[in-house]
Amino acid sequence: MTTTIAPSSPIELEPTVRSRKRWERPALVALLFGTLVAYLINLSANGWANEFYAAAVQAGSQSWEASFFGSSDAANSITVDKPPASLWVMELSVRVFGLNSWSMLVPQVLLGVASVALLWATVRRSFGPAAGLIAGTVLAVTPVAVLMFRFNNPDALLVLLMVAAAWAMTRAVSDGRWRWLLLTGGLIGFGFLAKQLQVLLVVPPLALTYLVAGPPKIGKRITQLFAAGAAMVAAAGWWLLTVELWPANSRPWIGGSQNNSIIELTLGYNGLGRLNGNETGSVGPGGELPAGGNGMWGNTGITRMFDAAQGGQIAWLIPAALVALVVELVLRGRAPRTDTRRAALLLWGGWLFVTALVFSFMAGIFHQYYTVALAPAVAALVGIGAVQIWGARDRWWVRCAGAVTIGLTTATAWMLLSRSASFQPWLRWSILVVGVIVAVAFLFPLARRQSVVAALAAAFIGLGGPIAYSIDTLASAHAGAIPSAGPNVGGMHGMRPGGENGQRGMMPGGGARPDGNTPGGAVPGGATDSTAQGGPNGIVIGGDQRMGGPGGLLGGSKPSEQVVTMLEANGTDYTWVAAAVGSNSAAGYQLATELPVMSVGGFNGSDPSPTLEQFQQYVAKGKIHYFVAGGRGGPGGNSESTSSEITAWVTANYTATTVDGVTLYDLTQPKA
Repeated sequence: MTTTIAPSSPIELEPTVRSRKRWERPALVALLFGTLVAYLINLSANGWANEFYAAAVQAGSQSWEASFFGSSDAANSITVDKPPASLWVMELSVRVFGLNSWSMLVPQVLLGVASVALLWATVRRSFGPAAGLIAGTVLAVTPVAVLMFRFNNPDALLVLLMVAAAWAMTRAVSDGRWRWLLLTGGLIGFGFLAKQLQVLLVVPPLALTYLVAGPPKIGKRITQLFAAGAAMVAAAGWWLLTVELWPANSRPWIGGSQNNSIIELTLGYNGLGRLNGNETGSVGPGGELPAGGNGMWGNTGITRMFDAAQGGQIAWLIPAALVALVVELVLRGRAPRTDTRRAALLLWGGWLFVTALVFSFMAGIFHQYYTVALAPAVAALVGIGAVQIWGARDRWWVRCAGAVTIGLTTATAWMLLSRSASFQPWLRWSILVVGVIVAVAFLFPLARRQSVVAALAAAFIGLGGPIAYSIDTLASAHAGAIPSAGPNVGGMHGMRPGGENGQRGMMPGGGARPDGNTPGGAVPGGATDSTAQGGPNGIVIGGDQRMGGPGGLLGGSKPSEQVVTMLEANGTDYTWVAAAVGSNSAAGYQLATELPVMSVGGFNGSDPSPTLEQFQQYVAKGKIHYFVAGGRGGPGGNSESTSSEITAWVTANYTATTVDGVTLYDLTQPKA
């Protein structure tokens, strides 16, 4: 005769937030310490990671003005195309420990560990320690989270601040105090200074949650939400207002804008342009092309999160999270309006729906690593659902829902693992077999020992794929503008992993190489074939990644020792030791010499900064030593762009010298 151990209601399964089980603290320590150690493994293999941001970190560690504005160089010619908050954390570390890969990336690791801890605390408050620990574990092993918490893009700080805002809102729903609403708004506002409008994707779920479930009466709730909005505006607005009102001739150009305006950058290139694809100064159009063609950033549509580019990053547990959300909403039944558990479901479910829908249908620039913003919501719903479905499994319909969840998770894992057939082929077959058995078994009441086995098997089904992808991510080097977690997969739209010396960045392509090795196209000497691959408008995307190569749009320059020696000679006598078209082209030279290198045209090489007249004045005053040819722009690009005008003027008036494959013009020695 079999017996079940399920309580009569899922509400009874977990203790209150104040009670603790003896296993909880050791389990939490193991989770956080394990996450820290795992994220530190092989960290230095990422080198400078995204050299675009690495150069800005180097600049900010040398100049407080560059730090405040987020300048690409310490001489403050132009800023990165984001606000500088994410750079500040790394710059402080570099000021203390010196410029190296570890001093820059370890702060990102710590942001990741803090995100896991905050998610645990947030989920635990409403659903108990088991749900919190499962949620934290799922976030820690999500492939795209493993990638971005070891990378120097703004996303690590963005995720931490969004999770912190969810934690503060959970506190606000519990007691209705003003301070939690103001803290929520402040955290969102500071998140704006990390990655601008992306942080606003969680604002509708946060506001709706408090509007529905906040303890005070409706009038006070609305007033408190307006106060939270004011706190949000203040937390972000002080910096925006300062930059916008600062005299333009005494600050750097706002990178990514065409009119030197942070407001334009916010609403255009980093705002509505991402949604409708109308991004002035971008590398080219995004979204779908006519007649079903693939856009540069892949197809838009409801299944976009499951496409080849995004699927392995985030999609593993999205079906499970959605089923868990529905089941738990039903289990809450007619709970009071202020029920904190239903409020948590509104928050996490709204976060998942709003963010996923925007990502799925945005027609502008979209990169797969953006999906890290979905990871906390997916992890929270999976942690909540696992505990609540398990606790209510004495109900037949809950067992059916659990079986469906396991079946969908199994099918998703099979689909994602099949896209890289040579990657651990035993894993997808194991998940398929175990998944079918567990899905069927979950339909029936199980004895205690059988239940434990089923729970462990379910954990293997749900986490086996993400952990395998995460281990591959930890073992591999990643660099460049568009990193990607996990092994190479076929069918990726428009971009493919690639980089120098096995580093996985993103270069033009359209799928992985059959051999799965150095998909940038290995050639002798550690170079890649990316120089031969043209991007939009005939402009080189990958750039020359070989030692000494000038770099390109998505890959930084790799200066040789001889080139570095030339640049460093009397380098401190110049405001900029060199100038190069495009931020990534300039970044490698700046990081190698730790001297300012002017980025002509910013990230895309399309910003009208500096103008030809300004550049000529700098040269006449002896402020720039060398001009580095190649990189972003040049032949085939827009001949009317400022960067093309500067390139043409330099080549007409100065003599070229080639050193280790790099063409340099000494701007102190004009032609006779």
